[in-house]
Amino acid sequence: MSYFTLPDLGEGLQEAEVIEWHVQEGDEVNVDQVLLSVETAKAIVDIPAPKAGVVARRFVAEGDLVHTGEPLLAFEGEEDTSQSVVGELASEQDGDRDDFIIGAAAGSQGGPGAAPAIRALAQHLGVDLQRLKGSGPGGTITLNDVQQHARLKQSHGDSTPLKGVARSMAKTMASAGQQVVPVSLFDQVSIHHWAAGTDIMLRLIRAIVAGCRAEPAANAWFDGDQLSMRKVEKIDLGIAVDTPDGLFVPVLRDVANRDDDDLREGLDHLRRDVEQRKIPPKELQGATLSLSNFGTLGGRFATPVVVPPQVAIVGAGKAFTQPGFNNGEVFEDKQLPLSLTFDHRALNGGQAARFLAALLQSLAN
Repeated sequence: MSYFTLPDLGEGLQEAEVIEWHVQEGDEVNVDQVLLSVETAKAIVDIPAPKAGVVARRFVAEGDLVHTGEPLLAFEGEEDTSQSVVGELASEQDGDRDDFIIGAAAGSQGGPGAAPAIRALAQHLGVDLQRLKGSGPGGTITLNDVQQHARLKQSHGDSTPLKGVARSMAKTMASAGQQVVPVSLFDQVSIHHWAAGTDIMLRLIRAIVAGCRAEPAANAWFDGDQLSMRKVEKIDLGIAVDTPDGLFVPVLRDVANRDDDDLREGLDHLRRDVEQRKIPPKELQGATLSLSNFGTLGGRFATPVVVPPQVAIVGAGKAFTQPGFNNGEVFEDKQLPLSLTFDHRALNGGQAARFLAALLQSLAN
């Protein structure tokens, strides 16, 4: 047999979740025929067959997490030495064939192999080996690993590992939390004068452009390792989009040089692609600044997370009413709360305040 492994999907993606198999064991497939679909942190990707042949065995199931270089399936026939197919990992004479299959399946979901006795104990204790990180040689699972996990499970219950977008977001947030020195400014602006039906997103985008013109350092990339900063002329705005699968931040390009109709069409297009999970990975990269309009769901103020190399993110909260005064007369005023979180390594308080002041002035006009 020859074994087809998960190929390098590019963009630094090292893992994917199996969404759907398109072939069964025993099927004869052609070159470039779609074998299965996997979901990465950025998109759903179809994996084509690297060669023609008969599918002898599938090593992963729908819902499994598989890493680059781990086996997906085996083809019948002699060893194939193409890049995406590795040769015989074990033969019938090398030992128990079932041991290899179990080990391969565990490895394809992120869990290392284990001896038959350890697997038997894990099954008896109700421990899922795929959720363990082995402490033995080569990452193998030991007796202590299984017993320790069993005790934790008995004390605290079992947990479900994050996958796909949620897993990627958790890693990104953890990395940002370790790198960024965040500071937040909060303010609010009267919008009672806005006409009915005003497109709030477009007003926010225009206001962010005004902020960048007043303080160009807010639209920049910062390299924490080299302690260097690059101001970016074009404003490519990341727009936070909430979905049932998790948070996506597609990028609306060159917002300063597009008219309102073009921006609205671009926003709708990005949201539609995100909701249908058809957005290309490149459209989730390269933002120079971000906007989170979380107020459409709830909350007035927030401290949104700055994701390097960006240096700032604007948050818009839920509008509220309060008493206002005009020439001694009281009226019902509508206020829009705003938050600006910035990386204090790259921006100082004066720069951030100038950016926010210009943003508020634009919204007040």
